[in-house]
Amino acid sequence: MTVSRAGPIGLAALEARLSEDLAWLELPSKSWVPRRSSHGQDVVDVVIIGAGMAGLVASAKLKHLGVDNHLVLDRALAGQEGPWVTFARMRTLRSPKELTGPAMGLPALTFRAFFEAQYGNEAWENLERAPRSMWMEYLSWYRKVLDLPVRNEVTVGRIHAEADDLLALDIRESDGARRLFARHVVLATGRDGLGGPYVPEIANGVDKRFWAHSAEAIDFARLRAKRVAVVGAGASAMDNAATALEAGAARLDLFIRRPDIPRVNKFTGIGSQGVVHGFAGLPDEWKWRFLDYALKAQTPPPRPSVLRVSSHEQAHFHLASPITDLTVAQDHLVVTTPKGRYAVDFIIFGTGFKVDLDLRPELAEFSPHIRFWSDRFVGPDATANQELESSPDLGEAYEFLEKVPGACPALSRLHCFNYPATLSHGKLSGDIPAISEGADRLARTLVRRMFVEDRERHFESLKAFATPEIRGDEWTDADSNDASLAKPFPSMNGVNVNADE
Repeated sequence: MTVSRAGPIGLAALEARLSEDLAWLELPSKSWVPRRSSHGQDVVDVVIIGAGMAGLVASAKLKHLGVDNHLVLDRALAGQEGPWVTFARMRTLRSPKELTGPAMGLPALTFRAFFEAQYGNEAWENLERAPRSMWMEYLSWYRKVLDLPVRNEVTVGRIHAEADDLLALDIRESDGARRLFARHVVLATGRDGLGGPYVPEIANGVDKRFWAHSAEAIDFARLRAKRVAVVGAGASAMDNAATALEAGAARLDLFIRRPDIPRVNKFTGIGSQGVVHGFAGLPDEWKWRFLDYALKAQTPPPRPSVLRVSSHEQAHFHLASPITDLTVAQDHLVVTTPKGRYAVDFIIFGTGFKVDLDLRPELAEFSPHIRFWSDRFVGPDATANQELESSPDLGEAYEFLEKVPGACPALSRLHCFNYPATLSHGKLSGDIPAISEGADRLARTLVRRMFVEDRERHFESLKAFATPEIRGDEWTDADSNDASLAKPFPSMNGVNVNADE
């Protein structure tokens, strides 16, 4: 089916359409969760930590299901949540532009609708992929039109288990520190949500002025006319290499451990609603098999990202070149690989992230109790995979599970809606393609649990409800208005028969 070409209608018109769609669907649903208080203050039903894409769509699903007493907290300034305008350095998103992402099945909430409303259908047809900064603009618009309860510049310190099945969060805002009480806490904290950047041990002891991880703030202007090295062959490594080249690096050496750059994105090949909804139902050994195979095959960098690097004559690709030594030589570094030694002024590690709870002070009280896959599962044929072994073992609502049953019941109220949830639930909590389905699974399970927990109060509300549908004046009782019914029936064979006999 062809789509008729149309010019831009403007965001105001799109927002009017979205408002009408929501009204027709009776969204958001009415508020229904009974309010609680503790320590003299109102309890929040759900606190979401992180106002990036995952946090926003989780908030939207909760709101649509009538859980209006929730908050989304983010330490970043408004409009700078997530990686999009901070450490992400690609020109465009890596995902196809057609993916509906956080739209929750609402056409007027898609990125396409947002783009076409401003630029028209023809511009959409000519667009290859969504520009990175425009995706951030879209998420900011998404937050605004859905009126999501986001509070920026809020830092979460530690989370504590409290009595009465509550969690307490130590938070700090511009006006000071305080404690917030919640029934559930959702960690929508992205790729590094249970740890931080991974850097090879070879960097230990090297002065930090000589290196950075690709997820850090980097002053690329300072790298002009410098010799820069980048480690890795993934998308992030390519994007940082290209950014350094575009900033005027005199030479760029890209060191790649593998003998070739990965060519095929395996998981894309089987992408379907079957994978989205079926992965969580797989037996553990099959979850492991799928992800172990895909991770070891690795995800290739996008072709445009590689071309962005190779278009510079001062870019040098070194395959089969793991770094075996890294030393400081006066004012520069010397990188050693099996193929030679290279003098560089600065090195960027595009080496991904790791799970390390020691890097997450907010989880300090819970860390000893959190169960990982390595605590209970050995891969088929003893296939080792450090990334999978360090994946948290999660329940149906993305909640952490206990290493020792009964040792930390509060873990059932702490939910891991970020990238490390992949082995338990599939790719539903970290990437664009199925983020709406992941948030739907999270929100519906939370709703079910809160209703069950509050069943006594809901039952009392059921008994107390007394608004009549029928007033009693809608009909007339025929017996009470017919005087003839008060007389005895005629005698039958000499016996009087009354109407009520």
